[in-house]
Amino acid sequence: MEEYKEIERSIIKRFRKEIYRPFVKAVSDFNLISDGDMIAVCISGGKDSFLLAKCLEELMRHGKINFSLKFILMNPGYSEEHLEKIKNNASKLNLDIHYFEFNVFEQIRGSVSPCYLCARKRRGALYSEAQKLGCNKIALGHHFDDVIETILMSMIYNGEFKTMMPILDSSNFEGMKLIRPLYFVHESDIMSWCRYNHLEFIDCACEVTKKHIGKREEMKKLMEVLNTYYEGATLNIMNATYNVNLNTIISHYKSDSEDN
Repeated sequence: MEEYKEIERSIIKRFRKEIYRPFVKAVSDFNLISDGDMIAVCISGGKDSFLLAKCLEELMRHGKINFSLKFILMNPGYSEEHLEKIKNNASKLNLDIHYFEFNVFEQIRGSVSPCYLCARKRRGALYSEAQKLGCNKIALGHHFDDVIETILMSMIYNGEFKTMMPILDSSNFEGMKLIRPLYFVHESDIMSWCRYNHLEFIDCACEVTKKHIGKREEMKKLMEVLNTYYEGATLNIMNATYNVNLNTIISHYKSDSEDN
């Protein structure tokens, strides 16, 4: 059996409980995919987006929803070494990727909030390219840990309770939506999948921020502490997003703008 087929098989066999079932649950619970959708799977070069691509392929082949996929990668200014590694992994996983250039690394140089600005600019470029390709949705590889990190950062740094949503309507690109099908998949299980299949992907390749420990790294450490002292702490943080009692909240508001 070819290597990519073994990797695909591992998702629905060896990691069915840890990865494929939570992936399908998110798709189902949040109605992320509908018949007729054309989804642009946004490949960053990291483990999460590559796993997302393979999970969506499996669902497209064997699920009950009739949809199609395009795999797109924005080159934000990667080094030749990083770009070559991404292309090698795409070949290993049998993914036909559409590449386009948008040098965001240069645009965020000197910014006081480079990671935030990078995310915003990347998303706009991805929406635009996906729309040109005839897609109505973009899929990002954010997972369970990303959601919890977002909640903690919002509370600690911004003084508000806000989460990363599993599906969003674009406020700037009419008819476009953003979906996060790995919403319930834990990062530790993604890493286990990588090790099991002897896969190595790039981390953040940004020259602007590589020397600094970002807020998300701080949140990862905090999550480790919380789970060490309180079993199931991060799961309960996720559950809290489903159980907000407005009678016990001093104030709340609703924003119409696309945020997370």
